[in-house]
Amino acid sequence: MRLPVPQPLSARQSVRPRRRCRGLVSPVALSPAAVMAAAAEEPFPFHGLLPKKETGAASFLGRYPEYDGRGVLLAVLDTGVDPGAPGMQITTDGKPKIIDIIDTTGSGDVNTSTVVEPKDGEIIGLSGRTLKIPTNWVNPSGKYHIGIKNGYDFYPKALKERIQKERKEKQWDPVHRLLLAEACRKLDEFDAVHNSPSQATKLMKEEFQSQVELLNSLEKKYNDPGPVYDCLVWHDGETWRACIDSSECGDFTKCTVLRTYKETQEYGSFGISEMLNYSVNIYEEGNLLSIVTSGGAHGTHVASIAAGYFPEEPERNGVAPGAQILAIKIGDTRLSTMETGTGLIRAMIEAMKYKCDLVNYSYGEATHWPNSGRICEVINEAVWKHNVIYVSSAGNNGPCLSTVGCPGGTTSSVIGVGAYVSPDMMVAEYSLREKLPANQYTWSSRGPSTDGALGVSISAPGGAIASVPNWTLRGTQLMNGTSMSSPNACGGIALVLSGLKANDVHYTVHSVRRALENTAVKAENIEVFAQGHGIIQVDKAYDYLIQNSSFTSNIGFTVTVGNNRGIYLRDPVQIAAPSDRGVGIEPVFPENTENTERISLQLHLALTSNAAWVQCPSHLELMNQCRHINVRVDPRGLREGLHYTEVCGYDIAVPNAGPLFRVPITLIIPARIDESSHYDLSYTDVHFKPGQIRRHFIEVPQGATWAEVTVCSCSTDVTAKFVLHAVQLVKQKAYRSHEFYKFSSLPEKGSVTEAFPVLSGKTIEFCIARWWASLSDVSIDYTISFHGIMCASPQLNIHASEGIVRFDVQSTLKYEDIAPCINLKSWVQTLRPVSAKIKPLGSRDVLPNNRQLYEMILTYNFHQPKSGEVTPSCPLLCELLYESEFDSQLWIIFDQNKRQMGSGDAYPHQYSLKLEKGDYTIRLQIRHEQNSELDRIKDLPFVVSHRLSNTLSLDIYENHSLALLGKKKSNSLTLPPKHSHPFFVTSLPDDKIPKGAGPGCYLVGTLTLSKTELGKKAGQSAAKRQGKFKKDVITVHYHLIPSPTKAKNGSKEKEKEPEKDVKEEFAEALRDLKIQWMTKLDTSDMYNELKEAFPNHLPLYVARLHQLDSEKERMKRLDEIIEAANTVISHIDQTALAVYFAMKTDPRPDAATIKNDMEKQKSTLVDALCRKGSALADQLLHLQAQDGAVSSDAEGKNDDQESCIGVLSETFWETTKWTDLFDTKVLTFAYKHALANKMYGRGLKFATKLAEEKPIKENLKNCIQLMKLLGWTHCASFSENWLPVMYPPDYCVF
Repeated sequence: MRLPVPQPLSARQSVRPRRRCRGLVSPVALSPAAVMAAAAEEPFPFHGLLPKKETGAASFLGRYPEYDGRGVLLAVLDTGVDPGAPGMQITTDGKPKIIDIIDTTGSGDVNTSTVVEPKDGEIIGLSGRTLKIPTNWVNPSGKYHIGIKNGYDFYPKALKERIQKERKEKQWDPVHRLLLAEACRKLDEFDAVHNSPSQATKLMKEEFQSQVELLNSLEKKYNDPGPVYDCLVWHDGETWRACIDSSECGDFTKCTVLRTYKETQEYGSFGISEMLNYSVNIYEEGNLLSIVTSGGAHGTHVASIAAGYFPEEPERNGVAPGAQILAIKIGDTRLSTMETGTGLIRAMIEAMKYKCDLVNYSYGEATHWPNSGRICEVINEAVWKHNVIYVSSAGNNGPCLSTVGCPGGTTSSVIGVGAYVSPDMMVAEYSLREKLPANQYTWSSRGPSTDGALGVSISAPGGAIASVPNWTLRGTQLMNGTSMSSPNACGGIALVLSGLKANDVHYTVHSVRRALENTAVKAENIEVFAQGHGIIQVDKAYDYLIQNSSFTSNIGFTVTVGNNRGIYLRDPVQIAAPSDRGVGIEPVFPENTENTERISLQLHLALTSNAAWVQCPSHLELMNQCRHINVRVDPRGLREGLHYTEVCGYDIAVPNAGPLFRVPITLIIPARIDESSHYDLSYTDVHFKPGQIRRHFIEVPQGATWAEVTVCSCSTDVTAKFVLHAVQLVKQKAYRSHEFYKFSSLPEKGSVTEAFPVLSGKTIEFCIARWWASLSDVSIDYTISFHGIMCASPQLNIHASEGIVRFDVQSTLKYEDIAPCINLKSWVQTLRPVSAKIKPLGSRDVLPNNRQLYEMILTYNFHQPKSGEVTPSCPLLCELLYESEFDSQLWIIFDQNKRQMGSGDAYPHQYSLKLEKGDYTIRLQIRHEQNSELDRIKDLPFVVSHRLSNTLSLDIYENHSLALLGKKKSNSLTLPPKHSHPFFVTSLPDDKIPKGAGPGCYLVGTLTLSKTELGKKAGQSAAKRQGKFKKDVITVHYHLIPSPTKAKNGSKEKEKEPEKDVKEEFAEALRDLKIQWMTKLDTSDMYNELKEAFPNHLPLYVARLHQLDSEKERMKRLDEIIEAANTVISHIDQTALAVYFAMKTDPRPDAATIKNDMEKQKSTLVDALCRKGSALADQLLHLQAQDGAVSSDAEGKNDDQESCIGVLSETFWETTKWTDLFDTKVLTFAYKHALANKMYGRGLKFATKLAEEKPIKENLKNCIQLMKLLGWTHCASFSENWLPVMYPPDYCVF
């Protein structure tokens, strides 16, 4: 995702001011008149806030004020656009600014397939609230679709955090503090009065203590579920309408009724505090409601740059204020506004359906291979077949080369835009003390793409102060990034198209792109890979298109070099000798071009190159076919460093129109270092101007595994900000797979040292860049030093059954201190789907020509043995997004109550989550156009990585004998260059294997070899900026085997028991079978029969008790339950049991068997006491409930209550003799006993524990009831909001 680069402190805060004279100068206060005079002399630079002058947009509008974007529809694919934000209401010609707002991610979807009819004007919502239907609503069918949505599911992250803070401060803290103080006061007063330790006072003290403890605990565990909204959808006879209960009280007269946004541009708002504007879309005949909100401020800012309109403040206008916007949210709120394949493909379907002229896409990712994948195919279809001009950010991952993202810098059909900063922007937006020369931002991604294409097409201003959503509580905000340069360029293109449409001039995506690239102005001192063809010039591009409107101008050309789009020679083997490259040139015609025009194409082309090291033909005759030319690249004699040229193809009929196509050629000659320099490169007193970049291309020595770089400041008066960046490219691996990035502040005369892994034998680019906003020049010294410690295998696989595993370590370049260490950090569980369902998707998922998309939902189950962090992932598809051959992937994890716990997609390490102990379900959605492709992977494995609470270390030894005996573990040693040493790893002890891990699972960790801190740091390096490609240099997989079998207690003794008579054994088996079936039958006949035959068989009475206690009509049979419990208790010799458990040791030979039997008896006794106590408590609660009723026998009832209380109390204290009240079996009884005695604090304590042990809805409802009885209404209110969140009616939709 391309979000704005955060700005470090501006240079003025880190640079010491230079004094003009030696004397001290007193501060002088300027008079208002002097301030106004200064302002008149140097007016506020409004034009720099949202730059238009640099791109020619201002001069174009000066010439053609009506060509301001009118008639142009621009799709903004982003985090969503706030329709209430400043400048987002109308266009310059009075049309609605936003024609539709669509959430294509599914993050705002609500399942409204439940259909109900009101009774007496009321509906019971899925939240449990009573919903009052206003009498003025029109609904001829009388049927309403109902759904439910948690507000925090679609609130932007920043808003959610603000509202959580506000709700706690306003709704929770004041009440909670008061109650806590009151509870503490009551406890102190009770302690002061009661000194006698009777049973009753002991319980009362425990009651007051429980209240204090619970209030403290609730404060610590405070977790706001957020607002929960009931949703209604209905058809009014003409159209679908929706209403969301933003009041949260069921009163829909206070709520906004909305139609879909495209009908009347209606939107609502979630509250005065939230200020979150929303609109709705309704799909599938009312069965699916989409609540559309902005997922972040990014999308509104982007839309404001491109097309904001302020009638009263024209200086705040976007670049094309007359253009209309189609706002499409492709950033999934569930994934922190990450883009998804689902969102993007649906967005392109909408862009084609609405016949958009332009798309702005300020997002992107590093891709493993460019210009391919399902998402890119759909983008290409929209561009080539529907003439949609697709403009995208190039990326914020510079300054190294080949850091352009996908699709902006890697897809043929997309115009990638770099980020440029002008002197006016520096003053107006960043308040820099001095104007610096224009430059590319340090972080703007650079080309070329890994397949040789230039990567960056054009550049535009990459910063702006523009509108943001209302929920941010600010009107405007400064953001910078290629996210901002893209809409600036896109707005500029909208101006050009507005003029072309007004004059009825035909254009194509090819002609517009050519005009932009051939008229862009190249900025001085900015390299081609940063700025592309230059800074966009709107006025010149328009003039170019007016002057060059022939048929030839409207066709495009595909350049192919094998499977690549340019020539990019970088690694040593590629530049060892001259090479010939076959280049294919093929015309690309606009969709629906007449065949006669295809036949008539006959181009006479002149081919030119301005580099002596490239040879190419001088001419080419081109017709409607792919023609090949041979280009020779000769690197001999070229200096070290970077070389770039282009082979350009001109139409000899109109040479002044510029090239029809270009073949980009990039050549890198790396520096070589060897033993004579100790594998070091040193640079002294290197001078850096603000924003200056120095690149070093180095052939990494054979055997090197990491590099260390030390930078020292030579300046005494400047703190310098530098970016240290290194990239190595590997085929079909994204640049991030082998990237190092560090932003450093270098103090005066200070130094920094960093280390990062390298790949031997390949070219590395090390880039050191002064931050673009720095002031003053600085000089630095820096050294790049290579080191090498190699393990014989790039990944260490250890199978626990091997016992001892060997690995060999070699020092390759220098003397190195070795201290091997293996740390295992997580265990991985592999899952197989328990179900796979394939079905066609809905109306949103149909590509042109009725190409239906399909989904497959795979379901996986797993158990979390204890609380901890997990990382779910799908190995086959992870780390693939734009380049994936499947449309998308999305997994959602649910607990046993179907509550959504988290979700993730292509980059698993971004979506780790903490889970409590329990059972979980993962649902994985995969989408594709062909259901046969989905069917092929219906048994797809899925993995869950469980982070270990404590890292496990494997023991390492220097020889096999020591490993076998487990003596003298390896410490450290020094290896001379080219020397190796074996090491031996032993297996992990069985008691260290994490709970839940078994055969089929494996432990994952790392092997570090170096003893030095820098060597260790390099050995575990990861891309720091977004962490999407997590890697360790040497990964260790430890494969588990079955755990050892342990003999069960008493197994030997049982073997000695004499064999039973067959008839006796049969009789016992028949008895046990009858007992088993007795619990399933309603009658008591079998119980009476067994009771007569086996009067002393305890399991019979236990089964009877359980049978009675689990019946539906339990409340009617409480007396029978108490009687059955008494029968069980009477068959247990409690004295013998007490004597046994008082024994410290049992010397008898059959002690294990006796212990087993006694444990069973104790468990049975406790169970019977608890069931009896629960029945007694239920009886007492029933009597208390009837106590208020009119009765002639009130005295008799009081006697019954007294009697019941006595027996209940006796049972309670009897139970406490045998077990702890917080034992899982006792919790229900303890809770009911407290409730019956009106000790609600103790009751809540037990009920809370019960809800933790068994998180079912009924248990949480019990807690809420007790909170209300205690008068803790704020706790009850928050807990009631948790009910629909924790216990949803079904799995949430994808």
